[in-house]
Amino acid sequence: MNSIMVITGISLIIGLAAPPNHVRAYLDPGSGSILLQVLIAGLLASLLIIRSSWAKIKTFFNRLFSRDVDKPE
Repeated sequence: MNSIMVITGISLIIGLAAPPNHVRAYLDPGSGSILLQVLIAGLLASLLIIRSSWAKIKTFFNRLFSRDVDKPE
């Protein structure tokens, strides 16, 4: 197992040290639409996480400030 990690690390270093001269890659319209879908999904997921945790944050601060009000002087 350890030798596989060493070989993988060495090949990664060699690959990064000697990049190819010409890269024949392109982005077709399908790639662009997939990238756009990923960005939109990430935005919506982050909004959903914020929305679902907003009640917890609000409850935390309500409890924090209600303790200060209920304390006798």
